Amino acid sequence: MASTPDTPGRPGRPVRPPSLLDALLPLGALVILIGGALVLFGLDALDGPIQVALVLCCMVAALIALKNGNSLPAIQRAEQSALSSISSAIFILLAVGALIGTWNMSGTIPTLVYYGLQVLSPGWYYAATALICGVIAMSIGSSWTTAGTIGVGLVGVAIMLGVSPAITAGAVISGAYLGDKLSPLSETTVLTAQLVKVDTYRHIRQQAWTSVPAFGIAVVVFVVLGLARGPQPGAAQTASVDLHELGEIFHITPLNLLPLVLLGFLSIKRVPASIALLSSALFAGVLGAILQYRIVAGFVGDPSGGLVVVSLKGIWSAMATGFEKNSGVSDVDQLLSRGGMDSMLPTLWLIIGAVTFGTLLEEFGLISRLIDPILHAARGTGRLYLTVAGSGIGLNIVAGDQYIALVLPARLFRSEFARRGLAPTNLSRLAADCGTVTSPLVPWNSCGAFMGAVLGVAVPRYLPFAVFCLASPLLTVLYGFTGFRINRIEATAEPVDPVAGQPPEPAAPDS
Repeated sequence: MASTPDTPGRPGRPVRPPSLLDALLPLGALVILIGGALVLFGLDALDGPIQVALVLCCMVAALIALKNGNSLPAIQRAEQSALSSISSAIFILLAVGALIGTWNMSGTIPTLVYYGLQVLSPGWYYAATALICGVIAMSIGSSWTTAGTIGVGLVGVAIMLGVSPAITAGAVISGAYLGDKLSPLSETTVLTAQLVKVDTYRHIRQQAWTSVPAFGIAVVVFVVLGLARGPQPGAAQTASVDLHELGEIFHITPLNLLPLVLLGFLSIKRVPASIALLSSALFAGVLGAILQYRIVAGFVGDPSGGLVVVSLKGIWSAMATGFEKNSGVSDVDQLLSRGGMDSMLPTLWLIIGAVTFGTLLEEFGLISRLIDPILHAARGTGRLYLTVAGSGIGLNIVAGDQYIALVLPARLFRSEFARRGLAPTNLSRLAADCGTVTSPLVPWNSCGAFMGAVLGVAVPRYLPFAVFCLASPLLTVLYGFTGFRINRIEATAEPVDPVAGQPPEPAAPDS
């Protein structure tokens, strides 16, 4: 059909459906460019080369869309849609950067570490970390907030205890995503239930059949790792030195934890994540000016301006560029010298490139061109489960955003599940097990980029230890092949509209 002013094609030219080669070319470009960046730069590729690769992949996808008759304004609208979908993510990332800066300056993170060093045992540290993060994430419904606050402190404690920061980061993420999946306050949990039109609490109960065993496996692995890979030789003496140094630098008091209490309160009250994080960051800055004025004045470097001016400059600088301390003790300086909105800019660059690329692939039919043949070849329930799982994991890798990895499988496979007499709760559990939890395992995915940035541990380093995120998709696919906990309904040949009833974009990208 020829294009009209109301269609996305160029005037006088029909829009052609993409060929298989069209769909494969952007993926080939992604593999070659990201693989080349990793070979040439190693883990430093996340500081710019991978971002460039993703932007070039966007160009490849846009050129293919143009070749198929789509108009330039249609491509621009798709790009604008991608940017609007991550507007919440942008502000959350900037807010977390500001929060880390002021929480360090005010003594909140140092106080968490100070008490943690005295309470947590190295042998049980990884398992305790996963449990703590699981309880907090389930209470507030946000894996990002959990990792960006208590997770940062727990990784800091790990460094000073002489245990592995990479394993600790894996434990943080395992607990954070368990809580995120099983919390009725989580936006991804609510969104997944809405997409397949099931009650949120039914969806959570169904998820528990894979999430609880997967977390049990994770805890066992962390206990074994904690007992087998104890602290480094001399770690106890180092921790004692670090503990003394923290007590010398900061006025350690439970009052320093008030910003954490405020953040928990605002999260439970369902205040938008970016507002809650910024409120806690500002409160921490003001509290620091009162309780840690000597630290703030030393950070500013010019105490002659008086209390108000010094405090304002300290809070402003910590939020903008992060806090910095040169104590001469490397572990302490590594813990404290972090944060600031500017530290999140490479991560934002990564997310913008990845989500724009994924949106172009979805908008112009390149993803569905790849998935449709695979769906038709999936004859049994086990193969159907494997197809959905592969789609969710693949979309996290290719599209770089967990929402695409959640929404597309739910929309593409919903009618097929109904046709085969499989209850929609099966699909909601499957989409969450393979779309939500695998997102932090991809360095250029919005969730992987966030976790790597805030925890200070590169994704490839913590990936083998994010046990919950690895076990969940394996268990859910196993259930598909064995028939365990597969709920069935009366099969229907009536197609289900994949778009009808689709909820609006959630307010925060991960929660």
